[in-house]
Amino acid sequence: MMNMTAQMMDSSMAMKSMSGLDMAAMQDLIECCSACEQACTVCADDMMAMGMTGMSKCMSMCLDCADMTHTMMRMMLRPSGYDMTVMMAQMDACMKMCMACADECMMHAEMSEECKMCAEACRQCAAACERMMSAMKTMMPLE
Repeated sequence: MMNMTAQMMDSSMAMKSMSGLDMAAMQDLIECCSACEQACTVCADDMMAMGMTGMSKCMSMCLDCADMTHTMMRMMLRPSGYDMTVMMAQMDACMKMCMACADECMMHAEMSEECKMCAEACRQCAAACERMMSAMKTMMPLE
């Protein structure tokens, strides 16, 4: 059974017009961004619910990362407006935010399963950004 992201990409006229774009890498990034956004939101909420006041940096980073991955996902879903330079910069920023959040959450992984899961989702998202950036470099105009 085809998942929702694949169905949307398969039916989108804008997606079909993106010749040369690695659709599997694109789908992977969209799904990783969604999973990372969810994991970061749950992690931050869990820390707030438990009254973990000493975790304000981690909570803030998780919420920032959730916002960043949400934005990245939405940008990937609108290929008709792609500006390759902007997309590459956004993916680079998303990758860096995900790695910073993963590093912060790993410092708390022993005491919080949510932090451990969040760190893993962040790392997967960063890797998906890197794969998509590599795929998109072939589409960039030579300077």
